[in-house]
Amino acid sequence: MGGKPRNAEAQAAPLTVALRWTISARADLVRLHEFLEPVNAKAAALAVRQLVAGARRIPGRPRLGQLLRGFAPREVRRILIGDYEMRYELTARDVFVLRIFHTREDR
Repeated sequence: MGGKPRNAEAQAAPLTVALRWTISARADLVRLHEFLEPVNAKAAALAVRQLVAGARRIPGRPRLGQLLRGFAPREVRRILIGDYEMRYELTARDVFVLRIFHTREDR
């Protein structure tokens, strides 16, 4: 008979979810680019690319970010990507990128 329960494979299966962007998160990317672009267009484009790439990694490991208990019962988490904080909500089927802030922003 063996030491593993029959449903061990289901329990060990990685959680994979779809990535979705809220209107606010999309607006944050535009705001960031518009802020940086007049000073350094290449840096603006790079920052946006890095944030998008960071977000694309979330569905593979959605619980990697720090849980923000103030949003309970919702599962809202945050990750840091360079100098930016990305907040996202994990649901049963999706990861919603909620907001993106520079860590020095007064919000």
